[in-house]
Amino acid sequence: MTKLLRPAPTPPPRAGRLRPVSRPLPSARATALARLRLLAWPLYLLALVQYVRINGVPYANDVVFCWLIGALLAAAVHAGHGLRRFLLVLRDWVPVMAAVWTYSLLRGYGAHTPWAPHWRPQLLADRVLGFGETWTVRLQHALYTPGSPHWYDYVAVTVYMSHFFAVFLILAVLWRRRHDRFRQLLVCYLVLTYAGFATYVLFPADPPWLVAQEGHLPQLTRVVSEVLAESGLPRAGSVFENGSRFANDVAAMPSLHSAYPMMLTLFFWPTAGRRLRVLLAVYPLAMAFTLVYGAEHFIVDVFAGWAYAAATVYGVRWARDRRVRAREARAREARARAASGVSLGG
Repeated sequence: MTKLLRPAPTPPPRAGRLRPVSRPLPSARATALARLRLLAWPLYLLALVQYVRINGVPYANDVVFCWLIGALLAAAVHAGHGLRRFLLVLRDWVPVMAAVWTYSLLRGYGAHTPWAPHWRPQLLADRVLGFGETWTVRLQHALYTPGSPHWYDYVAVTVYMSHFFAVFLILAVLWRRRHDRFRQLLVCYLVLTYAGFATYVLFPADPPWLVAQEGHLPQLTRVVSEVLAESGLPRAGSVFENGSRFANDVAAMPSLHSAYPMMLTLFFWPTAGRRLRVLLAVYPLAMAFTLVYGAEHFIVDVFAGWAYAAATVYGVRWARDRRVRAREARAREARARAASGVSLGG
């Protein structure tokens, strides 16, 4: 009976004779759709250029995230993967976008706490680390020239701005190449982000530039903002940060700017090659220098961000390994019960 269900074997071709290859000719509609797919990337890039021309360079998490999802959708359309791939992009990324938007909104409300922001503990700790003076003051007095940015100021701006897109770009690459790693890094990112938000609510903290404005430090300059202002490059802010109502100047402890690079370093280090490890080691240090030099964070804010990143990555990895071990233990028990049942039946 099973032989009847098998397809009949194809008879071998005779020697010297060519078999015609029957391929269906593409219809005019299919050809038109294929040509339209080629417009996906040009239309996306045209929309992005027009947005930048009107609103400026997007740098807030939620705006960057929207354009990233658009890029993934454009890639799916261009490759002709069909509706299923399109829906997979929406399934995996829209919930993440909602989480990022929620954080952007809540972060602003986190500034309106009933207790006063903290600045004295961070200042005292940084003065101890700086042997009597904070490293922010030392670095700006030694390196920064108001009104005349140096090459390293532009490097600092580049490193600082990478905070707003680096993690998302890496997530997009993992989504296309290693979906299991995509989910792991995404969990780390969300846990780290909301742990930072909870700390902002419980422990609002002033950054160095704000402490200087209040007269507790010598005059300091927000280097990144000043260099961007002098460059004349417009910037598109967050969808939610339309004024001081949703801004949060006291979200300094921990520094998520320093936490995300360290998260990437700890996440990829076990499987990274030598060259990649050099980049993974340099990136957190470059971001730490930028934050301290630019008066965006105290050194202890940076250390706290690194500690949060380590706790997140190793905590998520421990939970994942524990879940895998539990699943393997259940599988072994099931196999043992099945084997004992067979032996008893025999």
